[in-house]
Amino acid sequence: MSICILFPTATEARQFQHPGVDTVISGVGLTATAYATLKVIREQRPALLILAGIAGMYPQAGLAIGEVVLVSSEVEGDLGFFTPQGFTHLAQLPLEMAFERRHTLHCPHLPAASTLRRARSLSLNAALAPFVDSSEVEIENMEGAAFFHVCQQENVPFIELRAISNVVQPGHDDWDMDGAVSALHAALQQLLAQLPAENA
Repeated sequence: MSICILFPTATEARQFQHPGVDTVISGVGLTATAYATLKVIREQRPALLILAGIAGMYPQAGLAIGEVVLVSSEVEGDLGFFTPQGFTHLAQLPLEMAFERRHTLHCPHLPAASTLRRARSLSLNAALAPFVDSSEVEIENMEGAAFFHVCQQENVPFIELRAISNVVQPGHDDWDMDGAVSALHAALQQLLAQLPAENA
């Protein structure tokens, strides 16, 4: 069985290698990630897909820069409308239209043996958006919700791994990109070693 790891950027994939594991640069943002995820599934039919990258942490999260987390859920946080009461997520708007009301997407494939903390995430095309509801999540990224949705629709097992590089706060420019990427790669190697032999 095969494993493929999607990295949003070449920076996040920098020098990562593991025997028998394919890597793909999927692109930044929800649209690029949806396309890349589906393309990998249709062309490679992997037994497991992993999305691996950096993320920002919300101030209330209780995480640390350089920490690596497994993502347990994703919300496409900026999908919705601005109303007189403020921003409202599309799934919570009383629209008289027939459509799938998709809000929180969960990952049922998290490895039980992993000691990594689990985190809930918002995916946004508009990073650091001040209008989204971040009260029930810990981290922010720009790809995860699309990845979760496509994998669920295609019935492909998936895992998302994120290394914390910064605080989600406008004007807070204290990023540790290199440290986060190094921590991400170490956690990936550990995760791959813990997967069942037929998947590693």
